[in-house]
Amino acid sequence: MTKTRIPSSEALPPDSSRVAHEATRRVRDYLQANRQQRKIRVTVEGEDRRPLELPREAVELLAGMLAHMGAGRSVAIVPRDAELTTQQAADLLNVSRPFLIGLLEAGEIEYRTVGTHRRITASSLLGYKARDDQRRRHAADELTELGQDMGLI
Repeated sequence: MTKTRIPSSEALPPDSSRVAHEATRRVRDYLQANRQQRKIRVTVEGEDRRPLELPREAVELLAGMLAHMGAGRSVAIVPRDAELTTQQAADLLNVSRPFLIGLLEAGEIEYRTVGTHRRITASSLLGYKARDDQRRRHAADELTELGQDMGLI
């Protein structure tokens, strides 16, 4: 099962944010220094002191979650094939439910109907978000180029 991280809107306590921020730096430094390593060994305190072996992808996901937590945001893990309600999808995109329904009806995001309800897979939602982010970056680049051509920047 492929998973992805989706930040939630709940804020974390400041102490958790500080600890997560420091952990993010350490985990990312380790990953950077050990780029070829596919399995990461972690020592866990407790009775069984044997190292725990984790796939690199899991540690990279952990680093991403810690970065969000370090910024004071909570994080939820959602399987890519999880089906979301329109309200959950709207909340994750930070848009209104009517706006999201407009995107669905315009064919921007794939969905299926269950009875009278629409269900959106997390992968479809994230695909739309990636395409939308790309469009926004492209538009910003064009505006920057136009501003430079006009001598405004």
